[in-house]
Amino acid sequence: MTEFYQTTLMINAALIGQAQNEEVKRLTEANYAQNEEIKKISAWAAILFASTLIGTVYDMNFRHMPELQWSVGYPAALILMVLASVTLYVVFKRRGWL
Repeated sequence: MTEFYQTTLMINAALIGQAQNEEVKRLTEANYAQNEEIKKISAWAAILFASTLIGTVYDMNFRHMPELQWSVGYPAALILMVLASVTLYVVFKRRGWL
């Protein structure tokens, strides 16, 4: 009779261990999915930050900023913003973040 109880306890312990392993697996998969979403959010934030930074500097209207006197200063700033954003997009796309 004691052997029956020991066998029952061992089976019960194995089933509990299996359930715990499945729960850990589920949590690990959820954590991985969350990390992938954080990568995407971070990549888009970096892409938008690049053009925001350039636009902010040009919006300060410094008196001694030579780019403000250029006839192509404003278009050059726009082109720089687009190039920075496209470059970051390509880099993040190649790394699989987007």
